Parts: sequence; C-alpha cells; structure tokens
Amino acid sequence: MNVLLGVTGSVAAIKTPVLYEALREAGHPVRVVATKASTYFFDPSGLSSTPTGRRDRDIVSLDEDEWPGERYQRDDSVLHIELRRWAEVFVVAPLDANTLAKLAAGLADNCLTCVWRAWDTMRPIILAPAMNTLMWQHPLTARHLRRLAEDAGLAAPPLGEDDLAEWINTRAPRLRIIAPESRRLACGDVGVGAMASVERIVMAVEGFER
Repeated sequence: MNVLLGVTGSVAAIKTPVLYEALREAGHPVRVVATKASTYFFDPSGLSSTPTGRRDRDIVSLDEDEWPGERYQRDDSVLHIELRRWAEVFVVAPLDANTLAKLAAGLADNCLTCVWRAWDTMRPIILAPAMNTLMWQHPLTARHLRRLAEDAGLAAPPLGEDDLAEWINTRAPRLRIIAPESRRLACGDVGVGAMASVERIVMAVEGFER
C-alpha cells in the first residue's frame, strides 16, 4: 500500500525518520509531504538523499516544490494532485494543533493541506495528533475532531477528545484518529499529548490492508 506520510510542526516530527523506515520495513512504498514548520525538527535530506547529499524530491515534498517561484505553465504537473493520485493511504503523523484546525476548517494554504482538500474520500486517512496537554484538552480540539467526523458522514456526540477519537474509530470506515499518549512531553509538562508510538501507527496502516 502506497503511504503518503504528512509531517507537521510538532516536536514529535523528530520521529519522522524512524516512522518512515518502519513503514518501509513493513513493505510500504513511502513518500513524505512536510510543512515548513516540521523541518525545524527533522532534516528532509536525511530520509533519502541524492548522490550530492541533497533532499530527494521524489521522496520528500515541501511547499517550495509546488510553488518554486516560477510562473505556472499549462500542463505543468500539480504536486498535491500527483501525491494524491499516488497515495493509497494518507498518514499525518504528527498532526499538530494548527494543522488539525486547518483540516477541520478546510484551509488549503500549504502542500499538505492541499492534499487533504484534494483527497479521494474513498481512501483511508490516519491522523496521529501530537501537542501540549492543554492544547489537546482545549475545547477547540474536540470541536475540530467532531467536524472531521461530520465530514466523514457521522453525527458525533458531545464527547471529550479522548472518547471522541475512540468513537470515530469504531464508526468511520476510512478515518482513524490515533490518540496521543500520556508521558513527559518535550516542553517538560507531564500529560496526554505525545504522539502515539511508531508501532501503533504502522499497525493502523496494516489494519486498512486487511
């Protein structure tokens, strides 16, 4: 199954190389689409570089690849469409609070969110949120998750974020929310917000192959 791995600006993006390799070791072709903020936490050229040591654009796509500063010419490829056509499952891990809000609102202001808006809704999506505990517990988080459920055709009840994620997973055939875990966070706080383990994310992908 072709996996498009979306990476956003959470500290958990430091795990991108490990998640990328784990998905490949599980037998999946993997491409990555990363936001500008995410590259503060991992080096895109470290996943699969060219002989010159530069980022392999066939593996890792950034906003600059879609908007290179050159005038578009008719019949030029549109990167977010090409990525959507290639991918069989879209995994956004980590999903930061900012991007969750964008997905819920339908904003498409970078390559990753453009893929989301162009996504074939008959294909599966896996979201692995990662953020500070108080950000995860903020009322906006549950509101945004309910909106994603509504977009998936579900009338979500007024549950909290943790229960809502589980509720979605048992009812949405093509949407999985891999809820964050409780541990000491990078900021020093202790609580729910750490991205789910690499193993859980890979297992979620495998679940769609059955």
